[in-house]
Amino acid sequence: MDFALNEDQQQLRNAVREIAATYSDDYWAERDTKHEFPWEFYNTFAEGGWLGIAIPEEYGGGGLGVLEASLLLEEVAASGAGMNGCSTMHLTIFGLNTIVRHGSSSLREEVLPPAADGTLHVCFGVTEPNAGTDTTRISTFAQRDGTDYVINGRKVWITKAGQSQKMLLICRTTPRDEVARPTDGMSLFLVDIESEAVQLRAIPKLGRNAVPSYEVFIDDLRVPESARIGEEGKGFTYLLDGLNPERILLAHEALGIGRAALRRATQYANERIVFDRPIGMNQGVSFPLAEAVTRLDAAELMARNAAWRYDHGLECAREANMAKYLCADAGFLAADQAVQTHGGMGYAKEYHVERYFREARLLRLAPVSQEMVLNHVSRHVLGLPKSY
Repeated sequence: MDFALNEDQQQLRNAVREIAATYSDDYWAERDTKHEFPWEFYNTFAEGGWLGIAIPEEYGGGGLGVLEASLLLEEVAASGAGMNGCSTMHLTIFGLNTIVRHGSSSLREEVLPPAADGTLHVCFGVTEPNAGTDTTRISTFAQRDGTDYVINGRKVWITKAGQSQKMLLICRTTPRDEVARPTDGMSLFLVDIESEAVQLRAIPKLGRNAVPSYEVFIDDLRVPESARIGEEGKGFTYLLDGLNPERILLAHEALGIGRAALRRATQYANERIVFDRPIGMNQGVSFPLAEAVTRLDAAELMARNAAWRYDHGLECAREANMAKYLCADAGFLAADQAVQTHGGMGYAKEYHVERYFREARLLRLAPVSQEMVLNHVSRHVLGLPKSY
């Protein structure tokens, strides 16, 4: 088994690393503090053709796999950009997978080329206040009205909604109590978010403040039948096409944040002199950092395995979920230890590790919590009874 990246993948990594390095930690700290979307960074990657890395070549994309996309986002995160950098673009990579696989030819022609060149921003509307992880409990409803649908409902934690023109929106088209299975009766739409029928409210939050998350209120939004992706009632199955790549990409982003935090911590441990010697000479400092890099390296293997399996058309739900779990924990451990290594200065914004800490914490919650990953493993890997 060959774990080495090929020449093209290594060149991709180096190129992304070089571009991302032009945006310093201070740039990201300022964007985070001022709650400003990093347009300069986004446009740099858009102009370089990176946003469409996994979109088919016939639509202006790179036609590459989830592994290459994961390497891109890992390097962005590791540069110090963290989630503030990755969240500007990862929705384009995994969210549009449903359109690539299930959208009509006219919809693909309309959406994919401008998404690939960065001129079209699309957000992903799934989560609801009273449904959470149980997507079958969503109440946003698309009611048939002639050849149109009229949509009403509410979504929450919708990343980039305020910076997007379109939203991939999952709705019920048949009530839950009228379908054979809870996952039936949901449909997926691509809707215009720049509408008087759609209202947004930004959510104040702990971190990743350069890329806002929103509550979305939808009141009598009329959309044509052509806005529906695939068949009516099959939306949940289409949604699943994006879940495994999403977990794989976010796992690599967690690795990147952990690497950035560890780089800062190691530098500080070498330079900080206490009692006439660098603090890195003390095993109380060095051993936790050694453990952190060990856990990052181990988690990376699972993440690479998951990406490889997805790109080769193999079943990978087990590996994708485990990769997300292991990488999120390893990234957070590294970020937490980076703060601890800096002592009191780790709490100061000047050294940036507090920002890594805040962003690494997010990945233990999203896109799926650690507990829900364990639910998946318990049921689908070990064959234990469903616990919820």
